[in-house]
Amino acid sequence: MATAYWERPEGEGEGPEGQGTTGQTSFWKAGHTPTLIAAFLYFDLAFMVWVLLGPLAPSISKTLGLTPAEKGLMVAVPTLAGAVLRVINGLLVDRIGCKQAGAISQVIVIIGLFTAWSMGVNSFGGTLALGVILGFAGASFAIALPLASRWYPAEHQGKAMGLAGMGNSGTVLASLFAPMLAKLFGWNAVLGLACIPLTIVFVVYMIMAKNAPNAPAPKKLVDYFHPLKSADAWLLMGFYSVTFGGFVGLAASLPIYFTDQFGLTPVIAGYCTAGCVFAGSLVRPMGGALADGIGGVKALMMVYIAAALALAGVAYAPTLFSALGLFVAAMLALGVGNGAVFQLVPQRFQEEIGVMTGLVGMAGGIGGFYLASSLGIAKQFTGSFAPGFLIFAGLAVVAFLGISLVRARWRATWTSAARI
Repeated sequence: MATAYWERPEGEGEGPEGQGTTGQTSFWKAGHTPTLIAAFLYFDLAFMVWVLLGPLAPSISKTLGLTPAEKGLMVAVPTLAGAVLRVINGLLVDRIGCKQAGAISQVIVIIGLFTAWSMGVNSFGGTLALGVILGFAGASFAIALPLASRWYPAEHQGKAMGLAGMGNSGTVLASLFAPMLAKLFGWNAVLGLACIPLTIVFVVYMIMAKNAPNAPAPKKLVDYFHPLKSADAWLLMGFYSVTFGGFVGLAASLPIYFTDQFGLTPVIAGYCTAGCVFAGSLVRPMGGALADGIGGVKALMMVYIAAALALAGVAYAPTLFSALGLFVAAMLALGVGNGAVFQLVPQRFQEEIGVMTGLVGMAGGIGGFYLASSLGIAKQFTGSFAPGFLIFAGLAVVAFLGISLVRARWRATWTSAARI
């Protein structure tokens, strides 16, 4: 699909694609702000419920008697389901429009959570089934970002994608409030309570969101996977599997880590997790802006080194304070990396941005599934989370080497108005 830009009417001091007579573009005049806000809110609340099982995991585990590996799989399933569904949502975005695809996804999540609350979740299998439903919330990524992106020109893609993508801060809300509400009302009640803000945001979304004009005609189904013939598509998917995979994998797993490793209560573990996740969410738009300024390649190179060092340090952190500091550092790096990757995607795949958002997002979800599940497996079979952290730190090093090898070719062959 093509990236469409909002064209202002003539006589308003702005030319096509939000450009003024001097050729300069103001970000806030170049796109459609109500849609950007709606995309953020949808993404924020969707991410809140996507990782909901993570903050609730200590309480659920105590009730159902789950093993460390089962806990790891329980919090990882929504990530995997979201990864697969992102591809489907990427297809829907191009065929029926961003707004319509987002509305369908939100209704499914609200009905699923309401059903789980009213019927109750009483088994490990039930948590996995709920995790699949929550995957629809994680798949919001493939809708919210194109919804915002299609309104903005190339030189503002990093900022637009970063601001819409900052909706991953919803993981902070889950970490802050889910353990507290579970303590007051029971963890099953939290599933029903989550439907309230989701419904409010759904109404706001339907009022404010607007599909960008000039959307391309639907393609044949096979054409949507044309980007996979390019090595660049696989590289971008691999890079995002580390940045976003690390972010969402940690967001889902840290409540378990803090309770098992340092004996914290679920509420205090939620506060610690919220602090770490907030850091990564806050800097996502900064990562997009940084990539706009210095180029996405250079930004990612710095990100991978910083993340590898922080995650390797976590494996040997002796105290809660040191672990918390290293997790914040890792999340800051990964958050910047999330914004940087999506500054690059539209520069290379403008004609397939909807599908590429789904494919790259899918890769990020798979990375998160791997990290969350591997930490649980490592804990059960070695008695320590350290092997899981060390392997993922090694993947960050591999990503650094990969971006280093392709940067010269990308800069020489990509044609874009933005820095690469």
